[in-house]
Amino acid sequence: MKLEIRNLTKTFGDHRALDIPQFQCEFTRCLALVGPSGGGKSTLLRIIGGLEIPDAGTLSVQGTSLPRREIQLRAYRREIGFVFQGFNLFPHLTAQQNVSLPLTEVHGVSAQEAQERADQVLERFGLSVHAKKTPGQLSGGQRQRVAIARAVAIQPRFLLLDEPTSALDPEMTVEVLDLLEELREQGVALILVTHEIGFARHAADQVAWVADGNIAHCASAEAFFGESSPAPVRRFLAKTLKFN
Repeated sequence: MKLEIRNLTKTFGDHRALDIPQFQCEFTRCLALVGPSGGGKSTLLRIIGGLEIPDAGTLSVQGTSLPRREIQLRAYRREIGFVFQGFNLFPHLTAQQNVSLPLTEVHGVSAQEAQERADQVLERFGLSVHAKKTPGQLSGGQRQRVAIARAVAIQPRFLLLDEPTSALDPEMTVEVLDLLEELREQGVALILVTHEIGFARHAADQVAWVADGNIAHCASAEAFFGESSPAPVRRFLAKTLKFN
């Protein structure tokens, strides 16, 4: 998968969240976006997903520039699976309904096929016994697995994940990361914003350093975590990996 950026900017009020002159990256399975909080990672992910429109510049995925008109953006978004740190599940719907609803309402799938597809993906992720439960009856890890199941059920071109484990305790974090590892091994392309640096080191093909609104460094995981990375990256890694 190829991602290219040229002269991309995004401002919120007086705050320039992104200012990326140039960036190009190719990866097979997983691109991890890491860096300090407030550096622009989530804003960049939302632009990649068509949820935010840049003020200027271009971003292309697989050689195709992201559209700017809403009708074209809606078509683009339908091809992408999103997973957010807050789960974003409908609290009054069951796990099965949370997975099947986007299929019928957004993707035009029949009710029967949507239910069958929901059942298949919930079984795949070990959630069949929880299919009739609402989010309030599930643990945090189970809710995030339902959110991932919903994203995968649409059969997306790729998945975007924004801090998918930030609201979870350590045991639930491992549960979700194991699932992401399975998806990666099955060939699902992931672009992941994460503070789980150990997972990025293990699972990512490429790791990009996002700080001060720019992608200042990107390299293979092996090189990124090596001594050749810039000093700010090495200082960040020394702190985040100190007890890992």
